[in-house]
Amino acid sequence: MQRYSLSHLTDQALLRDLATLLAEDRHTTASVLAHLAEVDARKLYLPAGYPSMFAYCVGEFRLAEDSAAKRIRACRAAREFPAIFPAVAEGRLHLSAVVMLAPHLTPENADELIGAAMHQSKAAIEVLLAERFPQAELVARVAPLPSPATCHDHVCERSEQPAPGRVSEPPRAKVTPLAPRRYGMQVTIDSETHELLREVQALLGHTIPSGDLAQVLRESLRLAKQMLEKRRFASASKPRPDRPTNSARHVPARVRREVWRRDQGRCTFVSDSGHRCESRLRLEFDHALPVARGGEATPANLRLRCWAHNQYEAEQVYGERFMAGKRQQARERARTTPSRTATPVPAQARERVMGACAKKTGAPEPPLTSATEPDPSLDVIPWLRALGFTIAEARRAAARAEVTPGATLESRVRAALSHLSPGRVMRPARAMA
Repeated sequence: MQRYSLSHLTDQALLRDLATLLAEDRHTTASVLAHLAEVDARKLYLPAGYPSMFAYCVGEFRLAEDSAAKRIRACRAAREFPAIFPAVAEGRLHLSAVVMLAPHLTPENADELIGAAMHQSKAAIEVLLAERFPQAELVARVAPLPSPATCHDHVCERSEQPAPGRVSEPPRAKVTPLAPRRYGMQVTIDSETHELLREVQALLGHTIPSGDLAQVLRESLRLAKQMLEKRRFASASKPRPDRPTNSARHVPARVRREVWRRDQGRCTFVSDSGHRCESRLRLEFDHALPVARGGEATPANLRLRCWAHNQYEAEQVYGERFMAGKRQQARERARTTPSRTATPVPAQARERVMGACAKKTGAPEPPLTSATEPDPSLDVIPWLRALGFTIAEARRAAARAEVTPGATLESRVRAALSHLSPGRVMRPARAMA
């Protein structure tokens, strides 16, 4: 503690040392940004057991969330525009300035904009950006305000009392710890969500007569959790027997349940130092031995991986260039493939589907066109939906169906129909007749 007691220093020495330390701090900050940018570019957070650069900075270096986010935004901007590094090191730009400039920097304006922001305060940079990148003016609006006398724990009714003048934007949604095992939540909802909340309150009226929002939210989240776990990981109190399938990539429901319980619903990637990834977001079933190399969908060969670590494992097996190409192909397909909900069903395609359905049900089969290479837009899901199946049934059947290269639409639909019960196939077939 003695080194932090500076009462013995003269005024001149104190000011001199402070200036020296601040200069060193700026150079250190620039070096930290350079190191963060390189770690981010190499994705070294993945082998360290973290799903993102943000999680790595918070978990490994104990940075505050705001501090980590600020430095990551700044280091990415500096990597793209290297003139930022010396500007920070020499004290011509502060971190807040870099973060504010980052969304507006382009190769054409970077030098000029960085020069204009030199030695400027945060408020001055706000004015600079407003002049060069004007935004639409705020419109005067009236917002419904809750009545303190009638709101309490119930959903507030819309007030007809106009707000006095312009109302600022609502604060961001956040959850704040208030006391042991107690949290405050603040969120702005739209009219549709508000109506849904009121309807759920009404439906839970027998269980929660008071309509207490905290209890309604807890019960709604509990029901949503059950539904999502059933959909994603086949959670069920009374599991049904698995249907046979020839698809090597299909993961049976019993296997999904077992892997989910064993891995405790979180990513299982472990770094060389023993750190296990803590992510519970975007979890996927990953084959330890890839399907392309003979891997099977068994509990011993499957594990939970977050999306980031699943991609990392794939890059280790197939190479970064190969996976980058695959991701680019997926993006191109997403841009060119029409929306499933908006895709019309052509008459010829409907005849193909009806032929497959008729053969399944024993009815006469109309003639089919010759086999051609499958068009990516001819997904089986819209045709199953047109036949009367629910979106959940159509997606489930399409996911379980094995699709071989060069398969015709008829064979793809027939494969999907084979995973639907006979009763469900007969009903839409009669409806379409």
